[in-house]
Amino acid sequence: MQINSPHFKENARIALEDVNLQRALGNLKAGFPQKRAIAVSRLPEFDALRDQGRDLKNHILENLDLYLEQFESRVVESGGHVHWCRTSDDACQTILDICRQVDARTVTKGKSMVSEEINLNEYLEKNGVRPVETDLGEYILQLRGDHPSHIIAPAIHLNLEDVSEAFHQHHHRPKSDDPAVLMREAREMLRRQFVAADVGITGANFLVAETGSTIIVTNEGNGDLTQTLPKTHIVVTSIEKVVPTLEDMTLFLRLLARSATGQEFTVYNSLSTGPRRPGDRDGPENFHVVLVDNGRSDMIGSEFQEMLRCIRCSACMNHCPVYGAVGGHSYGWVYPGPMGSVLTPQMVGIEQAALLPNASTFCGKCEEVCPVRIPLPKLMRHWREKEFEKHLTPRTVRFGLGGWAFFAKRPAAYRLLSRLSNAALRLMARKKGRIRKIPLAGSWTDWRDMPAPTGRTFMQQWNEKQRGETAMSQVETAMNREEKA
Repeated sequence: MQINSPHFKENARIALEDVNLQRALGNLKAGFPQKRAIAVSRLPEFDALRDQGRDLKNHILENLDLYLEQFESRVVESGGHVHWCRTSDDACQTILDICRQVDARTVTKGKSMVSEEINLNEYLEKNGVRPVETDLGEYILQLRGDHPSHIIAPAIHLNLEDVSEAFHQHHHRPKSDDPAVLMREAREMLRRQFVAADVGITGANFLVAETGSTIIVTNEGNGDLTQTLPKTHIVVTSIEKVVPTLEDMTLFLRLLARSATGQEFTVYNSLSTGPRRPGDRDGPENFHVVLVDNGRSDMIGSEFQEMLRCIRCSACMNHCPVYGAVGGHSYGWVYPGPMGSVLTPQMVGIEQAALLPNASTFCGKCEEVCPVRIPLPKLMRHWREKEFEKHLTPRTVRFGLGGWAFFAKRPAAYRLLSRLSNAALRLMARKKGRIRKIPLAGSWTDWRDMPAPTGRTFMQQWNEKQRGETAMSQVETAMNREEKA
């Protein structure tokens, strides 16, 4: 996937004017947030579980090397192989080498954001291996030559007619507006791919150190067919997904489903522990785990370490007003929304992704709903600071901040400027009570009018409030004394 993050503003303008996209995003606003709220209300201990999840993730990150080494040893003991890959290129080459070892021509894939991150599909196609996405949303996007716009609902930016058109063009069947018909059509087309595949590639929601197991959670069952029918199963995932025990894994599963889709549990929770053993009725003959770093180890011990707690539930983007307005493609890379605004600068560089940490109202909803309590607004502020330090912010912004700092350090001058600005804005509003255009604030007033100031500055109103509270306190004190007397 090409990095398009430097064009966030242009992408956002296009998204706001896209009628079909806005209709599709309306389904998001009416769906996941309400379902999450209902699911959480049915679990009184949910906030306590969030605290446990946060603390456990912090412990894991402090001991990440030990748990990863334990995981590797357990995988090897069960007959599997672990491959350590520092970069996207390393991971893609490793997966291609495994495919070539078994002379693979076709691979089936479960939904994996890490495979999107490393651009795996394009790499395999260039080297003569045909990847087939089996998650319904990913399959639709592959037919359209499109990319995911959401990490758990990849085709959420599409409407029913978009899917019908894609199926009509590629399946050569009549169009239908019946979701059940389209589902059966996709199932029929994918069945033959499952049987023909030489290799199955999945992601992993978690890696269990004590058993060497990987787990995927799905609602379609395509992941099970992907990892059990082919002779070789490749798990491609990132290093922070490891958890110490199976019991720890269940804690995160309780948080994940409720935060993601509002389910108490996902339909399929499928564990893989090595290749097929004697007596097993199905399963792969070869089992490989490809662990991708891609800049994550650099986050350990940094101000961004807390981001590695993320369990990829998408709650932050489901509740984000910016994502809800412009969709995932506007962010210009694999990870959208608040979590992408922190991860993308780390992985592609703040030079290319400086606009993303600024694409936030800082309403704090993302932190409020995060199942592992990641302070996303704080982390985005850290990126803003780095952007400023590298002189990546526009000159006008730097000049404005410098001017504000000059007056903020001189209270008398600040109060005088506030009064003068207040008077000027009231004059601009005249009798309308609002201002349609403000110099140097066009990005704000292009889309909304600004209410006219009341005539008193914030500091004046604050001081009046404080004096009123002081006077009220004095009256209450006097009355209490009289009562005691």
